[in-house]
Amino acid sequence: MYAQLIDDSEGKILLAVSTLKLNGKKAGNGGNVAAAEKVGQLIAEGAREKGFETVVFDRGGYLYHGRVKALAEAARKGGLKF
Repeated sequence: MYAQLIDDSEGKILLAVSTLKLNGKKAGNGGNVAAAEKVGQLIAEGAREKGFETVVFDRGGYLYHGRVKALAEAARKGGLKF
């Protein structure tokens, strides 16, 4: 699972977080809610460090439940508004 902070006006990726490498270690298959929560926390921290508080959450067509919901709720808990 991954999350990206993208500047659509310039087409640039500002920040990317993935379950492939959490804390410098492989995080398994990344297919669980705990991994999604960690990605949400990290994307929120990185966004705040770059000065962003409000973002648009694009689910990419995925339903808002399970891992997607866990990522979103963790990002909100981390201070992001969307």
